[in-house]
Amino acid sequence: MSAMTLGKLIGVGTGPGDPDLLTVKAVKAIQNADVLAWFAKEGRRGNGRGIVDGVVPAEIIEVPLYYPVTTEIHRAKPEYVDQVTRFYEESTATLAKHLEAGRTVAVLSEGDPLFYGSYMHLHVRLADRFPTEVIPGVTAMSGCWSQANLPIVQGDDVLSVLPGTMDEDQLVRRLSDTEAAVIMKVGRNLPKIRRALIEAGRIDQAFYVERGTMANTAMTPLAEKSDDEAPYFSIVLVPGWKTKP
Repeated sequence: MSAMTLGKLIGVGTGPGDPDLLTVKAVKAIQNADVLAWFAKEGRRGNGRGIVDGVVPAEIIEVPLYYPVTTEIHRAKPEYVDQVTRFYEESTATLAKHLEAGRTVAVLSEGDPLFYGSYMHLHVRLADRFPTEVIPGVTAMSGCWSQANLPIVQGDDVLSVLPGTMDEDQLVRRLSDTEAAVIMKVGRNLPKIRRALIEAGRIDQAFYVERGTMANTAMTPLAEKSDDEAPYFSIVLVPGWKTKP
């Protein structure tokens, strides 16, 4: 098949949650696409799809990509890796059929597609076979620190982005060796994150934001949060040493 007949793959960053933070370019890509693909837990529409509700054309072909597992199995276990790898391979095959048919396929990704986004797993499997474009989105962390009016770095401050899934001793080490930090993938890891911040002497700087920029958002200094419950969409911000919360 000639490359001229192939469709185009577009990774579309939807931003952190507020539909008003969709970029003009993202809206145009969605409205001009033939196919709209989005990730979600089985039986749900997914946050990314909800963000773009007001701009999706009625005639577009929608392809939901349902994760086989989310947090039911630890991500380090072989059965998790096997199921998720198979999921991405099957999703790749599904979208490749549309691309081979000459259709433009827009894949939604919360935040930015190439920053902890599920889209990148499709990108690495498809970008060398089809014309591809990635439309950046406002990241969850920038949405959260802007909502909190919290300057995060200045001057020569170093910013570290840490997944909350890291071992506790590694979190302590990295929090002790950086001016500022963003801790993502909080959820059930919040108790461990809190302990690491205390051990690193940073708990009084830490600020907790859940569902940043969304309608049901909440935020508070982490030291004042009375429980360790946290949804998937939550972040802990630790501003630079020279930056006061």
